[in-house]
Amino acid sequence: MFHRHELHYHIYADDKQIYDDVCVSEIDVSLQRLHDCVSEVGDWCASRRLQLNASKTELAWFGSRANMQKLFALDCCLSVGSSVIKPAAVVRDLGVLLDSELTMKQHINQVARNCFYQVRCLRQIRRYAGQDVAMQLVSALILSRLDYSNSVLAGIPKSTLAILQRVQNAARDHISDALPQLHWLPVVS
Repeated sequence: MFHRHELHYHIYADDKQIYDDVCVSEIDVSLQRLHDCVSEVGDWCASRRLQLNASKTELAWFGSRANMQKLFALDCCLSVGSSVIKPAAVVRDLGVLLDSELTMKQHINQVARNCFYQVRCLRQIRRYAGQDVAMQLVSALILSRLDYSNSVLAGIPKSTLAILQRVQNAARDHISDALPQLHWLPVVS
């Protein structure tokens, strides 16, 4: 169905992602293909007594800052049934926040916020937990968040990644005695 509309797709569990790569001058053609494809997906769902949930449908445009400014002048909304989907500034894809310019700043800020929360919680129980328990908690609650989908951060400027380095440094403070055993690499090498 997606190939018929000359679109690319990813399917993960109940999440379907349809995407196209076009120049700004071809936005209207791409929007029409997306509309036709989403309508066909909706019809397919209806024929199987399923419902396409327009309130959970998101639209995102990705590009350089210059191209994104050109898009703001155009009507880049997508009609899904009786709903109109406006482009989102940030979308979540498998737990990764993607902004329109793919700077990853919002994703990094969210990861750092979650990790610093865990660091504060660990600070409260640190005196009750031994070194081994503290190492396991730091690994499970902080390092796993830093490691999750870190490959999407390849090529990100060091200044943006510095926040994650601060998270790792804060986590190290809780288990400084065990650092030689952990062999942690810095976030920025």
